[in-house]
This record gives sequence, structure tokens and C-alpha cells, in this order.
Amino acid sequence: MTTPRYRRCILATCSVPWNEHFEFEEDIFRRSVRYQITSGIHDLYIFGTAGEGYAVTESQFDAITRVFLDETRIDGVQAMVGLISQSLPTIIERIERARDMGARRFQLSLPSWGALNDAELKTFFRETCGRFRDCDFLHYNLMRTGRIITGAEYGLLAAEHENLVATKNSTSDDARLTSLMRYAPKLRHFITEVGFAKACLMGDCGFLISFLSTNFHRAQDYFCAGCERDEARLAAITADFDGLIATFKEAVGDTTHMDGAFDKMFCRIQDPAFPLRLLPPYESVSQERFEHYRERLRFHHPRWLP
Repeated sequence: MTTPRYRRCILATCSVPWNEHFEFEEDIFRRSVRYQITSGIHDLYIFGTAGEGYAVTESQFDAITRVFLDETRIDGVQAMVGLISQSLPTIIERIERARDMGARRFQLSLPSWGALNDAELKTFFRETCGRFRDCDFLHYNLMRTGRIITGAEYGLLAAEHENLVATKNSTSDDARLTSLMRYAPKLRHFITEVGFAKACLMGDCGFLISFLSTNFHRAQDYFCAGCERDEARLAAITADFDGLIATFKEAVGDTTHMDGAFDKMFCRIQDPAFPLRLLPPYESVSQERFEHYRERLRFHHPRWLP
């Protein structure tokens, strides 16, 4: 069997807290990163969609990256910096600055103003993976960019770029999961909760945690069950998923549509001081709706509270 280029683990986001003036709350952020590490989550990233990587200014990017790298400079912990921009030159400049701070792992998302064609896709990876050969790259494969990369396409990209090491895929589609595992075995594919139970029976995938981050210890039980291909334990844990998903969707309703709004609720479950705010213009979850979510969890799913 092919050994993937990135270790098998739980991969988690670090959301960014903002005060009432939309300034970075450094102390709360540091505490949140430390909490995940002490809870056994040792592969962390900033600036995905949930981490508002699409919204930060260049000065915010630099300041938060510097703090994040400082907190994750621990043996056994691997830090990854996300890169979301319409501009490839901006992505390159961000890599250069973060690299100067010590970052060596990056998370790429395709520009989304227009879906890339095949030639543009090759150019994008050549100017990132190909330009920075001393760095490792994960690709975040999401529909917001207008193009989903297939397993076969990943196989070709992995053959061309040895420092393309992993992917993120929020899917439970059987055909897509099979394609990833079969045609791009050199890459570690990180799959979210519902799809992970399927993908781990196909191969050695990683776990991209989202709504199970309300209880990291139970989430690690789920990950271990997947690694051991224990179908009975997987089924017992996934039996809660429909209810958990319905609970946070019902609490939020139609007031927000950004991933970060959900993730900040999960953070606030862990730390009552973690703000729910998203950077404007995007709507965040109100305190009232958060409290409704927490009470619904407490009543219906108490095992998933810390």
C-alpha cells in the first residue's frame, strides 16, 4: 500500500475571535489554540472558510499568523496557514511572509472569481507548490471555488508536485470518496464527520473535525474507531449525527450562511468568553440563538458537551 505524505490525524481549525470593534482578541485566541492542543488535537490550521481567511486584511493576516505560529511551536504539533484570495500574487506574497515567520505548511484554495480551467489549474499549483518546494501544501477542495478537483486530477498533481501532501473534502458522496482514495493514494485525504465513517473503510483517511469539536475526547474516540475500522463503534457514534446537525441548523435558522458562524458556536461551547462575531458584512449568530443551541445540546445530546 502507498503511504500518504501527511500523517494520519485529526485536523482542526482555529477560529479567530474579534472584539466589539472587530479587533483581534489575542488572549482568547491563544487560549483557544492551547485548549485544542491540550485536548490532544495536534494538527491545527488558521484561515480556512470557518477561520475567515477570505475576510482578513494583510495586517490581520500577519498579526494572527505570528501569534498562531508562536502558540504551535511545540514538539509534535503541526501548524498550517490557510490562503484564500482571488489573487494568486497575493497568495504568493502571503506564503513568503508566513514562511519568513517560520511557517512550512500551507492550505490552498483555488481563486473563486471564475472557475479555473485545466491550464489555469496547472499554473496555480506550479506557482504555489512548484515555487515553494521547501513547504508542504494541502488543497481545500470546496464548491465555493467553482471547481471540485477529482481523485484522478489529484493523482496527476501529486505526481508533479511531491510537496502536495493532503486534501480537505467536506463530502459523504460514495463515488467522490472512492475516487480520492483510489486515484490519489499519495495524498492524505481529510474528510468531515459524515463522510469519514465511509472513507475510513476505503483507506487510511484523516479526520477533518467540525461539529464534533464540542467534545474533543469523544471525537477522538470516533477517529480511533475509524482507524481501527470498527464498524460497530462507528455506527454507534454516527447515530447521533443527524440530531447534532439538526440542532445547530435549527438554532441558527436563516440568520447566517457562513461556516465560521457555526464554528464560533462550537468555540463558545468550549470557552464562554469566545465572541460569536464575524467580520462584516457577514452576519453572526446572536447570543440568544447560541443559548438556544447550547440548551438543545444539553437536553438532547449531553454526551457531546465538554
